Amino acid sequence: MYNNLWYQTLNKSALTPPGEVFSIAWTILYIFMAISLFLYIKSEKTKWKILGFWIFGLQLVLNLLWSPIFFFSHDVFLAFVVILLLIILVFWNIILFYTASKPAAYMLVPYFLWLIFAAYLNFEIIRLN
Repeated sequence: MYNNLWYQTLNKSALTPPGEVFSIAWTILYIFMAISLFLYIKSEKTKWKILGFWIFGLQLVLNLLWSPIFFFSHDVFLAFVVILLLIILVFWNIILFYTASKPAAYMLVPYFLWLIFAAYLNFEIIRLN
C-alpha cells in the first residue's frame, strides 16, 4: 500500500505502537464515526445540523488525504498540518453533534483523542528526522 521501507527507516517516538495496532484502532474508530453520524442523522433537527454534516465531510476528506500525504509524498510536515486541522474540525464536530445527540458526540471522543496521539507521533517524526 505504501513504501514501508521508507517508514521503517524513520526515527520514531518510543511510544509508536506496532503497525497492527493502527489497523485495529482505525477499524474501531471508523465504526464509531459511522455510528456517530447515524445517531446525528436520526437526531432532531437543530439550527446547526447542516454545518455538522459539512464539518464531518470535510474532516473525513482530510482524514483520507493524510495517508497519501505522509506515506506516498513523504511530506511529514504537511501531514502534521493536516492532522492539526483534523483535530480542530473533529473538536468542532463534537460540539455540533452534542447539540443534536450527546451519544453521537461521545462516539467521536476516541477519534479526537487518537488524533491527538497521532499528531504527537507525526510531530516526533518531524523532530527526530
